Amino acid sequence: MTIYFIPLAVIILFSINQLTNTLCVQKEIPEDKQPVVFRTINVLITILLISSYFEMLFT
Repeated sequence: MTIYFIPLAVIILFSINQLTNTLCVQKEIPEDKQPVVFRTINVLITILLISSYFEMLFT
């Protein structure tokens, strides 16, 4: 299960980062605030992926 989940998680993070970049461009978020937006979204998505991994692992 880990063999499939880790590559899928990387693909999800890459896709979310592309969508975040599109959001920043579309909403014209200033360059100095973009790292905060990316960091917040990446931390939240990582927490979501880790919790879903543990849920699949223990059920």
